[in-house]
Amino acid sequence: MPRHLLTGEELSSEALVALLRRAAALKAAPRSSRALQDRIVGLVFEKPSTRTRVSFEAGIVELGGHAMVLRGDEMQLSRGESAKDTALVLSRHVDAVGVRTGADAIVETLAAEGSIPVFNMLTAGHHPCQALADLLTLQEAFGRLEGLKLAYVGDGNNVARSLAILGAIAGVEVAVASPEGYTLEPVAGATLTTDPAEAVAGAHAVYADVWVSMGDEATADERRAALAPYRIDDALLDRAAPDAIALHCLPAHPGEEITAAVLYGDRQRIWDQAENRRHAQKALLEWLFEG
Repeated sequence: MPRHLLTGEELSSEALVALLRRAAALKAAPRSSRALQDRIVGLVFEKPSTRTRVSFEAGIVELGGHAMVLRGDEMQLSRGESAKDTALVLSRHVDAVGVRTGADAIVETLAAEGSIPVFNMLTAGHHPCQALADLLTLQEAFGRLEGLKLAYVGDGNNVARSLAILGAIAGVEVAVASPEGYTLEPVAGATLTTDPAEAVAGAHAVYADVWVSMGDEATADERRAALAPYRIDDALLDRAAPDAIALHCLPAHPGEEITAAVLYGDRQRIWDQAENRRHAQKALLEWLFEG
């Protein structure tokens, strides 16, 4: 049976530790592996992308493979072809497929009906590849993961959910602060609160995401008003641990979820995060093909 990464729960703590160790090695020597030599990886983008597309395409090339980019409007999925039929066809032509889409059911069906590894590049429910890069960034910054605390402030969305899931596997305490109406459902190991100051107390990292994500434009004003107290600024960072860093999965909107002073200042590892997408995902692709 092929391996998949749909939510991050597929990884044991031992597998996650090994994957992050491998990611660090691949970052130190980016072209040292040819694990995808003569392999084709399909990348299905039904949602716009900058970091996900660039990092996966570059990483696949560095591993010796070929990235076949498939835009949603170029595929029959956009005209009603089923995810099952798409899975059956892709399994005959490519060695693995990643999907950036809306409904989680699409990646679940591709994994269930196909015969190749499937990995989630973003769905409404989960963003595990981002969380892998975040954990790699924390490991670089503090030399460990076990015992760290990460505070996420803002909408309890797919990023918050993946941080909670993978953080628990890695031994990272994750606290999520969201206003009423935007809270994350309970996730084992995560602390939920409506108070950003409570969430960041003692945190080693304070994490933000955009307030208005793709598909949220109709309620943009309402969301900005509700989430305004959850902005990462120097005052909020001062409530965290003395050496705390700011993180953001990008794209950022300076002045909304994060101030420009923090985004471009010396208390953040945000641009390391963006680079670490490539290295963490290369280790993930190796793991998928080991199965």
